[in-house]
Amino acid sequence: MQEALAPVEAQAPFLRRNYHNVLTLSLLAADVIAIGMAFLVGFGLRVLIPLPEKAADNLIFTDLFPLLVMQLSFVTVAFFFTRMYHRQRTRYSTTELAAIFSGVSIGTLLNIAVTSLTFKSSSGIFDYSRGVMIYTWVLNIIFVLLLRGMQGRVQRWLQSKGYGRTRVVVVGSGETASALMQRIMQTPRLGYDLIGMVNTNGDGLLPGVRLLGSLDSLSAAIERESVDEVIIAVPEAKDDDLINIISRCDRSTISIKVYPDLFQIMAGQMTISELGGLPLLNVRDVALRGWKLVLKRAIDLFGSIFGLIFLSPMMMFVAFLIKLDSPGAVFLAQERMGLDGKRFDVIKFRSMRTDAESHGPGWTVKDDPRITRFGRFMRKTNLDELPQLINVFIGEMSLVGPRPERPVYVEQFRKRIPRYMERHREKAGMTGWAQVNGLRGDSSIEDRTKYDLWYIENWSAWLDIKIILQTVWHTIIGSDQNAY
Repeated sequence: MQEALAPVEAQAPFLRRNYHNVLTLSLLAADVIAIGMAFLVGFGLRVLIPLPEKAADNLIFTDLFPLLVMQLSFVTVAFFFTRMYHRQRTRYSTTELAAIFSGVSIGTLLNIAVTSLTFKSSSGIFDYSRGVMIYTWVLNIIFVLLLRGMQGRVQRWLQSKGYGRTRVVVVGSGETASALMQRIMQTPRLGYDLIGMVNTNGDGLLPGVRLLGSLDSLSAAIERESVDEVIIAVPEAKDDDLINIISRCDRSTISIKVYPDLFQIMAGQMTISELGGLPLLNVRDVALRGWKLVLKRAIDLFGSIFGLIFLSPMMMFVAFLIKLDSPGAVFLAQERMGLDGKRFDVIKFRSMRTDAESHGPGWTVKDDPRITRFGRFMRKTNLDELPQLINVFIGEMSLVGPRPERPVYVEQFRKRIPRYMERHREKAGMTGWAQVNGLRGDSSIEDRTKYDLWYIENWSAWLDIKIILQTVWHTIIGSDQNAY
């Protein structure tokens, strides 16, 4: 294992030594190209589209060049102050998506403000186009997302070759440490190399993971293995024990992360109520009722109507390609189990051969031969799920929720997975918390259940919006997980 984790300095010493500088410059270059393209396309759209009126005949691109320079300056400065050039991982979050939106918006507003106050004159010597600025603002967000997505793919490829990876050690034991190590090993795109673990009580050893010794040997292991990051997975540790572990991580350049205990996780979700004057802490108040139920249904209705209208041309094109690719129906109606265990027919684009279940239902696996050529592409990009917007519109499903399973599988899972049927306390969803965290396809049902229950117990409108944004982004940049 040690040989596999050896540095690659001999292959490309310059890139190895300057990886983080190259990464920062590549992000900056992606942003500059994206902003320049957005400005050029925005100018072209303003000339071609006569809204709200025909563009002025004297609208010349070179006259607007100062606007481009200021747009580049303001947006990149906004990104710098929001640490958008300090990215170590390529897995996007809604926080980064929000930072791109706010950085572009702030830069555009500053550009308009400075231009209005400094350059714009009544004589029209320098008169910027408001239409160009509106188009540029929208296109900036889109192009920055796309170019950073392309840069991310290159970064992931470099990490797969051993560049810029983080050498990590897990300190802990038991189920928590095992779960963390399994996630690191199963998700290489995160850019982590698991060097080994420092065991605190002798439990939780995993096959293939080196034991670096006890807690007393942590400091020596960090120095000997050139560790970049330590993850402390001892959620039951007392404050003094935690301080003792952190004090042993004495390299000045090392990063330290701590897995929180149950109370720390719940603290942000607790509310205070009273019982006859006695204060009580509400740890779980998860039932969607009253205004929460109305709000979630409103989000579902708006999202499904918007999606069906906006995506209808794409859905027609997908249906045409399905007919070209293989004989059979375009749509597939399959029985699933949803809210309160009620059965309904989920609507999907057909991605398998028509005889796929001639021998009975079977779980989809990697490189499943039953999947058609175009079906494989649809599953990778989630296009086969689009008709489920109809299920959402008529109220059988939600945009976000636990993924619905077929009744035959539900009967199997409910017998061996504790609390499995609690997933059916809410409507099934097109996407969910488990899916955006990589648990799709033939991944562990036990792990999916844990994520689904966490979502149910921590539901909020903002959480739904975050999951929807993450799903859209994962669809844009692609996913290396098997489709559901």
